[in-house]
Amino acid sequence: SDITTIVSFIIHSRYISQSYYSATNKNVIWGHWVEWPYCLKRCSYCNFNKYIPRSVDHVLMTQSLQRETQTLLHISQVSCITSVFFGGGTPSLAQPSTIAAVLETVSKHAQFSANAEVTLEVNPTPAGKARLRDFVAAGVNRFSIGMQSLNDSSLRVLGRDHSPQEALQTLSEARTLCPGRVSVDVMFGLPDQSEDSWQSELEEVLSVCDDHVSLYQLTLERGTHLFKQVQLGEVHVPGDDVTATMYKTARNILKKAGFLQYEVSNFARNNAVSTHNIGYWKAQQYIGVGPGAHGRFVPHSLQGVLREARTQTLEPDVWIREVQQHGHATRRQIQLSHLELLEEVLVMGLRMNEGISHQHWAEFSPEANLHQVFGVSEDFQQLQQRGHLILDDGGLRCSWEGLALLDSILPMLLLRLEMFFKKPAASAATAGRTHGQRKR
Repeated sequence: SDITTIVSFIIHSRYISQSYYSATNKNVIWGHWVEWPYCLKRCSYCNFNKYIPRSVDHVLMTQSLQRETQTLLHISQVSCITSVFFGGGTPSLAQPSTIAAVLETVSKHAQFSANAEVTLEVNPTPAGKARLRDFVAAGVNRFSIGMQSLNDSSLRVLGRDHSPQEALQTLSEARTLCPGRVSVDVMFGLPDQSEDSWQSELEEVLSVCDDHVSLYQLTLERGTHLFKQVQLGEVHVPGDDVTATMYKTARNILKKAGFLQYEVSNFARNNAVSTHNIGYWKAQQYIGVGPGAHGRFVPHSLQGVLREARTQTLEPDVWIREVQQHGHATRRQIQLSHLELLEEVLVMGLRMNEGISHQHWAEFSPEANLHQVFGVSEDFQQLQQRGHLILDDGGLRCSWEGLALLDSILPMLLLRLEMFFKKPAASAATAGRTHGQRKR
């Protein structure tokens, strides 16, 4: 490194050592997220950036997605795209020609391998099912089916516009077209859902699903219709103790069915993991295109030094106008400090069952290893003794029990991280000399 350890601790918020640059900024953007913001209706629990339009100008939307894709690929000087994810919103409402056009733009302006993962989120309605074959012809090779539930009453409370039978039909068609590359989303902690009904429902899902399952606990978001219903006592949701048991039950059932939990909410068998999402959890760079999309990459205008967090304009009409005028519609861009980037590495990395390896951490923090930052903390050692955290030659990770408690563990780790990197330079230098030779 051209910058000594003591100096890098002092000025980490503005500069990072050259070894950090070379390890993490190789002009390789692994992921490309494409946001389709439109839906036919708003679900009762959803607070995403969604719009219910009277009509959609598909030609103009396609042109805008293509242009912003081209611009951001140029700004990032990307050399390789390994995955594309079409999310939303309801991207299965987009025309297959739009999907094909965006993928063509990617291939023209970056290396886009033939085996790249291309995922499309699908709403399991008859309209969504009817277009699956055309989406595959357009270049999609993986589907994520928003099943959510196989219970009629639960779907009605959630405001979903599909039935259990339609979800099963869509899943069957998707598995025929992309065998081994179909994921299903399932929710628990739903109104009036019991532990027994959840177990029965999950077992039914496992009898028909492919090799990937995503489990999500219902979150009551302020401003949503369901939040208001619960506040007024019109709808009742299970308590925290019950949902914790539901999660534990689901993990055991999935494990017995041959699914590996590779992340807090994601389970796969036959190695059918989502390579796109793994990129998020490993804090890799990605481009976000479309209204409200988020991205994380190093613009070449900053000479390959600082990563930026970027957010695109939310409103589709305004977004289109800005793309037409400027080539992109980045509304907000923030240069991430060293500490902010390490916070993302920590929070995202511990979501995975494999955690954060020493090598991965060193790519972002060459000046301080995991033992130096966390190992000497009494709170950390207590979590180790309880069997919730593991720090060994493999790196830092949660145990099976600890993964379920991650939300309560992270605040302590984040505080420890902040204290370590904001302490006086002399203390930082001492820590480096004292613990820098610890064997991994």
